[in-house]
Amino acid sequence: MSADRLVAGRRPLAVTAAQCAERLRVELEQYGVAADVHEGYGLALVSVWVELVVWTDGRWFRWRSGRTSTSGRPVYAFGPSSDVVTAARRVAHRYGQLRQQYPRPPYLAGDAS
Repeated sequence: MSADRLVAGRRPLAVTAAQCAERLRVELEQYGVAADVHEGYGLALVSVWVELVVWTDGRWFRWRSGRTSTSGRPVYAFGPSSDVVTAARRVAHRYGQLRQQYPRPPYLAGDAS
């Protein structure tokens, strides 16, 4: 029996976009990053911070990297949904960059009087 037949005969467990998004949200908590999950139409969104929303279709994570192409369009970062740990680390890094650019407003930080 060939190795191809052994591998091809197994199908990975079906994971929905919402399940992938929830896994990412939980993993982001390890970095102290709070996020919300929203789902619909076969996609799920993980809302992290201003200008940082991660999309997933259950196979890939996508988010804006903060760079722009030579034509002025945003460049997106990608990661496979099977590697939630690495995606969370990369998203948390981007979150740190955006927190410097867009600090928490005083009324959300509890500094309002």
